[in-house]
Amino acid sequence: MHQLKGGLYSPEFEKDSCGFGLIANMDNQPSHWLVETTIGALERLTHRGAVAADGKTGDGCGILMKKPDAFLRLVADEAGISLADHYASGIVFLNPDADLRAASKAELARQLEAEGLEIAGWREVPIDAENACGKEAINTLPWLEQIFVNAPEGMDDALFESKLVFSRRRAENALPDDEVFYVPSLSAHVLSYKGMVMPSYLPVFYKDLADARLETSLCVFHQRFSTNTLPQWRLAQPFRYLAHNGEINTVTGNRNWSTARANKFASDKLPDLESILPLVSTTGSDSQSLDNMLEVLLAGGMDIFYAMRLLMPPAWQNVDYMSADLRAFYEYNSMHMEPWDGPAGIVLTDGRYAACCLDRNGLRPARYVITKDRHITLASEIGVWDYDPADVVAKGRLKPGDMIAVDTENGELIKPQEIDQRLASRAPYKQWLKKNARMLESRLADTRDEAWMERDQVKTYEKLFHVSFEERDQVLRPLAEAGQEATGSMGDDTPFPVLSRVDRVIYDYLRQKFAQVTNPPIDSLRERIVMSLETCFGRERNVFDENEERAKRLVVDSPVLSTGKYRRLLSIDDPDYAHTIIDLNYDAGTALGDAIQAICDQAVAAVKNGTTVLVLSDRDIEQGKLPIQALLATGAVHHRLTRENLRCDANLVIDTASARDAHHFACLIGYGASAIHPYLAYESLNDLVRCGQVDGRNPDELCATYRKGINKGLYKIMSKMGISTVTSYRGAQLFEIVGLDREVTDTCFTGTVSRIAGAGFAHLQSDVARLAQNAWNPRVAINQGGLLKFVHGQEYHCYNPDVIATLHEAVSTGEYAKYREYADIVQGRPVSVLRDLFKLRDDIEPIDIDEVEDIKDITPRFDSAGMSLGALSPEAHESLATGMNRMGGRSNSGEGGEDAARFGTEKMSKIKQVASGRFGVTPHYLVNAEVLQIKIAQGAKPGEGGQLPGHKVNEMIARLRYSKPGVALISPPPHHDIYSIEDLAQLIFDLKQVNPQALVSVKLVSGPGVGTIAAGVAKAYADLITISGYDGGTGASPLTSVRYAGTPWELGLSETQQTLRANELREKVRVQTDGGLKTGLDVIKAAILGAESFGFGTGPMVALGCKYLRVCHLNNCATGVATQNEVLRERHYIGIPEMVQNFFHFIAQETRELMAQIGVRSLGELIGRTDLLEILPGETTKQQGLDLEPILSKGGLADDVPTHCLDPHNEPFDKGELAEQMVADALDAIENKAGGTFEYEVHNNNRSLGARLSGEIARRHGNLDMEDAPITLKLTGTAGQSFGVFNAGGLHLYLEGDANDYVGKGMAGGRIVIRPPRTAGYVAREAAIIGNTCLYGATGGTLYAAGMAGERFGVRNSGANAVVEGIGDHGCEYMTGGCVVVLGHTGVNFGAGMTGGLAYVLDEKREFVDRYNHELIDIHRLVSENMEAHRHYLREMIEAYVAETDSAWGKEILEDFRDYIGQFWLVKPKAESVETILDTLNRAA
Repeated sequence: MHQLKGGLYSPEFEKDSCGFGLIANMDNQPSHWLVETTIGALERLTHRGAVAADGKTGDGCGILMKKPDAFLRLVADEAGISLADHYASGIVFLNPDADLRAASKAELARQLEAEGLEIAGWREVPIDAENACGKEAINTLPWLEQIFVNAPEGMDDALFESKLVFSRRRAENALPDDEVFYVPSLSAHVLSYKGMVMPSYLPVFYKDLADARLETSLCVFHQRFSTNTLPQWRLAQPFRYLAHNGEINTVTGNRNWSTARANKFASDKLPDLESILPLVSTTGSDSQSLDNMLEVLLAGGMDIFYAMRLLMPPAWQNVDYMSADLRAFYEYNSMHMEPWDGPAGIVLTDGRYAACCLDRNGLRPARYVITKDRHITLASEIGVWDYDPADVVAKGRLKPGDMIAVDTENGELIKPQEIDQRLASRAPYKQWLKKNARMLESRLADTRDEAWMERDQVKTYEKLFHVSFEERDQVLRPLAEAGQEATGSMGDDTPFPVLSRVDRVIYDYLRQKFAQVTNPPIDSLRERIVMSLETCFGRERNVFDENEERAKRLVVDSPVLSTGKYRRLLSIDDPDYAHTIIDLNYDAGTALGDAIQAICDQAVAAVKNGTTVLVLSDRDIEQGKLPIQALLATGAVHHRLTRENLRCDANLVIDTASARDAHHFACLIGYGASAIHPYLAYESLNDLVRCGQVDGRNPDELCATYRKGINKGLYKIMSKMGISTVTSYRGAQLFEIVGLDREVTDTCFTGTVSRIAGAGFAHLQSDVARLAQNAWNPRVAINQGGLLKFVHGQEYHCYNPDVIATLHEAVSTGEYAKYREYADIVQGRPVSVLRDLFKLRDDIEPIDIDEVEDIKDITPRFDSAGMSLGALSPEAHESLATGMNRMGGRSNSGEGGEDAARFGTEKMSKIKQVASGRFGVTPHYLVNAEVLQIKIAQGAKPGEGGQLPGHKVNEMIARLRYSKPGVALISPPPHHDIYSIEDLAQLIFDLKQVNPQALVSVKLVSGPGVGTIAAGVAKAYADLITISGYDGGTGASPLTSVRYAGTPWELGLSETQQTLRANELREKVRVQTDGGLKTGLDVIKAAILGAESFGFGTGPMVALGCKYLRVCHLNNCATGVATQNEVLRERHYIGIPEMVQNFFHFIAQETRELMAQIGVRSLGELIGRTDLLEILPGETTKQQGLDLEPILSKGGLADDVPTHCLDPHNEPFDKGELAEQMVADALDAIENKAGGTFEYEVHNNNRSLGARLSGEIARRHGNLDMEDAPITLKLTGTAGQSFGVFNAGGLHLYLEGDANDYVGKGMAGGRIVIRPPRTAGYVAREAAIIGNTCLYGATGGTLYAAGMAGERFGVRNSGANAVVEGIGDHGCEYMTGGCVVVLGHTGVNFGAGMTGGLAYVLDEKREFVDRYNHELIDIHRLVSENMEAHRHYLREMIEAYVAETDSAWGKEILEDFRDYIGQFWLVKPKAESVETILDTLNRAA
């Protein structure tokens, strides 16, 4: 690994996730067998970890075990160390340098002795690094020694443990310069062995683990997948208490709040807390910080269940059936610790309890099995060691938000309900809250008691705070009329504010962060049940004191306050909610920086005087004064109060004119605001009514609808980052700043990513001063606007009418001279994007153009971007494919599937996209591709799914997408099979199995840390990585999504190039960029920054006739390019493939001319040559403040590190031997349609079984043409992930055993039958038999599973039939076809977004009514006379199921069918009628 210096990479961008688990003997009987089995289980999870570029260094794995007392006493004795009755031990990572090592040992000894503890001795740990470690690991190998510490006689357990924690932390604080010193564990209860090795080498490295005398009764284990190969020994897991598989999205906020809250942690067990600050590590991994926090809570005397529930509560705000006492427990604690939010599976132990818990969304799998010899095994996958099925007494899975534990002292398994019961009954929380919690009520008609402003006054405010006519009309009005954000299309082609020459608001400098790959966005539309905007006012109390005082709070249901609520908040007569209003207007002669300091001083003084509600208001404007931008004030006050230890005594309320759209509110909350009162937005809405722009609506009603729209927008923004509660979002600073100077970020936005400097306080002050000049002049009208659409004389748009007209002329005439005119307009524009500030050096000897590679060598590097058939008209989609194919480039199908009639012709798209909606992704589609692109995110709207409005879904589109004509289609924001980096690795493996010849590409969006994610993607064995810029286009999207997320590709591409090279991964993958590319100069600059190929989306679309009217979402595109309307397509579509060919031909020609000019012969030689660019000084004072050096930096890496791809394929570590064996055995039968039966034994590391065969079948017979001569595979054992993925018709899989996640994903036909082993002793219907997200995007076929399925069963199912005996949460989400029968319990939120197909659910406990999502479906009983057809159909389904699986429960239902039929519900979309739905289903089949 190479150290990076001076580039865009930062260590804080690192992410990790993994496979994890625990094995315990419930009766505390230690054995060496348990250690061996743990190591074996880790090996069976190798595919969930990652391997460094050297092929041997793992990203880290380890075991945390209950202290093996007998073994430690033996080795201490051998080393001449005498141990007391009560002692602790731990391995310590020390510096290889002898002096530093001695210093750190002495410091640790000094701290332990200061606490009255005695070091019994040190032992050298026997290791074998030569045979166990790769070169990366050996380079960073610490010196390992084991320490033994004796406790004085009579010291109690908890005190001893607490003193060990304090001594260790003080030693760490005293040794800040020794980067190697680290204590993996030092405890009287547990012992950790961890390191940077592959699992199979762990017992080779640590010889102790291979020693048969080492016996323990409990092991927690973990296998890490870091997105980066800068992995460190200290970051291998498990940590001191827990192993964490997931990602804490809110970690910045959590770390800041833990600092702010330090003085609230008072406990007699935590004396002298100051000496161990900071409480959590502010660097290192998120998992490490979480472990630190847990350690502090446990040291302070909290029990392990309470502590974990405080850090990771389940969803409780919107869950109807939670008991009132339990709800009170979570509500009582919610004010004093915000959730550490994000996907998480956690296994932890304190030596007595072994526990596992999942996040509120259940985004990580956890399956457990208990055997007769009283061993429990819990892991990310089922089947991590080979127990005899006859020995199994129970199997299960954890549900979202669940926690399960084993108490090894008394041998009991503590189920989730029991843990909840214990917590709920600890104290009378419900009574306490009843007495002390107040709601800031909203009345049904929240009318306003005060008068509205006069019209002139509103105009003054609007001019001073930069409200344009466009913003009133296009942003505020739609929010207030419809309660949701306006939809727009195409991308954002305006400059960032730091490059702009017109006035822009401060919020525009902040770009929202978004989740991609390492964690999923939440679906705020369909899974709102886990989200909450509830906000509390009041002073925080000590988290260790459980008393009635702590229940005191004032609760409001959303941070967006109505005027009525704001006034009520300020009129409360209670010293606990005392308020102070701080005026944000300051004298125009004062410097802005000084004014901000003055405000912070006022805030500190107010809080010291007992103020709880601190109001920052910019309402009192007057001539001669300027308002401080509310966001600057909020951030500055928030950080200042945190530093002064006062933050938790006050709430910030912002009374501001500057907050208008959801992004503005999100910024304020992200920097600490508890609530916001947007008074000018309300005044402007009233003004719209007053001047007749909005007809006949009551202003109060408009304001209420506006708040609803903003709330919806806030959910959307939080969900993009995978955050469910506003309390976790508050202060989490989830933004990247582009274009603000360090003085601004240090004062107001401490800790936010900002990499290229920019505008300082002086610039921001002069912006406001300029607005103030006109604000008081009644003759000056408000600004016209021009950010959303081109307005002459306003903000510059890169696709302006001149650019479009000249490009049309050039491609239709085919004249290169016309193209040069177009290129001159583009290249002569005012600086609009970062690359405009780079110019090619002109001091290089040019070469003759004939020496430069030919046009036909350049065009294969060009791809068209993914635009689906549906967003585009069929004619445009086909012209694009034909044009790209003729010139050797590649066109992209987009996410709408493709007609099989185009396969094998020049109309076929060579790149087939796999997006989150999985529309039309079948095995036949996948084998007809050269590149399979996984679209993780889209440049124009990262963190959101695609949308296709209902009026664009005609018969043909519906057929290709397996959906209903006229019904809008939305892709889920996350891929439901990519919740982590190891899930992405699995999908890549699936695709490489089904089509081994294709390259797999992953499309990412530029954002902070995208390089780190790209490194992870390269380690997940992708072949191509695309980095998209924010300025890409889109067919339909909310305006705020287009405007505020994603960053320029110049930043993302450069960071990716630097990080991949540093990790020695650059030679394994090809890198592409797209977003706003228009000319050959863009291609040259992109190549210099690291791109090998180039994606064009909007450009070729304009070439086909698009006039950039931004109406793609309305289906009335005047040029016929982006509409399904046949009249418009016939009359107005003029595009032909030659126009596309001309466009790319011109670009390639210009690229050649520029290469000749800088003396380069081929594009390959140009990649990464940043020395060929120089930075221009900038045309405005803001531009001159930019520091673009990091973009061109080579990170201090040597020139011999490869700069481009050398390997044709990035071959996976897992060779899939069993799948290859199956192909060898069955290929004959496939080619000759001969049928046949084959038998195999399978294990959890045999993944994607059936995919290789399905690919071979689809190549020869399409999706379904082999149904009449099926091949049958009879399998026994536990199948790995993606069993039966992309199953083709004619492949029948019979499995006796169980399977993991993603069974039948994308299946198109055939049959999958899974039943428990015949010898099994457990009750099948109570046991989990398949994992999460089964049948995702399936289009046909049948699945029978005799047991329970996991979460999100049948998500986006559009044609498969299934019978299972129980499912988890979010079943049948987004379903558009097929039939699902559930013979048992379902989780919550069933049928969210279901628009087709039907389901039958057995509801024995009569709880289904509370568990389905009422938005789009209704339910009916089956007993009435007119339901006979349904009864008959259901019975046939169950009979077929029983015949295949021999299910005992199925038989019982059939025997008493008359009794059970009354307990079934038919579930169907509201739009379908009960009478015709079966016909619809049969027609589709």
